[in-house]
Amino acid sequence: MNDRHEQWQAAERLALTLTEGGLQRMAARTLAVFLFTDQDSVTAGEIAGRLEAGAGSVSGAIKSLATVGLIERVPSPGSRREHYRLRDDAWATLFTGQNTVIQAMLQAAATGIAATEEGGPARRRLDRMHAFYTFLLAELPALLDRWHRQNG
Repeated sequence: MNDRHEQWQAAERLALTLTEGGLQRMAARTLAVFLFTDQDSVTAGEIAGRLEAGAGSVSGAIKSLATVGLIERVPSPGSRREHYRLRDDAWATLFTGQNTVIQAMLQAAATGIAATEEGGPARRRLDRMHAFYTFLLAELPALLDRWHRQNG
């Protein structure tokens, strides 16, 4: 698929799939730019131009993608603009303790547990939520280790 138009259509289809999977529309389209670009890094302005989107919406999408560990800011000597790239370990990072969303979910559950009555239905649900994320974080290192051995 060398045709740029075909490539961009594939990127938009991927973004639509990500949106249907729960990702915010602009974050999905921004992620598609990172996946399909031939450049090592891109600026928010380049993304906005490619997507014909406003700077504010692109900035929010970049923040969202960085928060979950998919993209990172990279140095760009000689440039006044911030440059970003898809992390080499983006997909694995999504499922590690580096993911601030997982950590936030654990903390939210712990805060809720502290604020609810022991034995009540809210406490049971929050305990289950906390147990799930604790289990997930405990199991992920072995899973990711296998991933890295296979895909080093």
